[in-house]
Amino acid sequence: MIIAAWIIVIVLFIIGMVGAVYPVLPGAVAIYAAYFVYGWMIGFEPFGFWFWLTQTTILVVLLIADYAVSALGVKKFGGTKASVIGSTIGLILGPFVIPIAGLLIGPFLGAVIGELIIGTEWKQALRAGVGALVGFFSSVVVKLLLQALMIILFFVWVLQN
Repeated sequence: MIIAAWIIVIVLFIIGMVGAVYPVLPGAVAIYAAYFVYGWMIGFEPFGFWFWLTQTTILVVLLIADYAVSALGVKKFGGTKASVIGSTIGLILGPFVIPIAGLLIGPFLGAVIGELIIGTEWKQALRAGVGALVGFFSSVVVKLLLQALMIILFFVWVLQN
């Protein structure tokens, strides 16, 4: 049972880290779920109030930062709400329409199309698209760092007890 638990925990950690880049995977939620798998299959003893407070805070920050960092990238390049919405739609749909390349093309085209729909000129719409890419890459870096921190803290807590 312990080996099965560790396999599931590690798989959830991997899914979580891949989800930092590939938005259709649950990301930080998968990492958070791994704690419950560990608890149910091995034991909740290592986890106390401070563990849950720390991990939940990181999870909430990640969920908010994921959208905020991407939106900030678009706004920094002069994009409007339309390009933020377009880039978000493109980020979700892009990987399904064009696997892998859709991760980059989707947010870019989504932002550009969002801007063009509201009547923005081409040059500014393209700037918003670049901003969507900058925001996406920035968001990925933030997610990778914070999710790695979640995993490291898990091992610190488990190995301490």
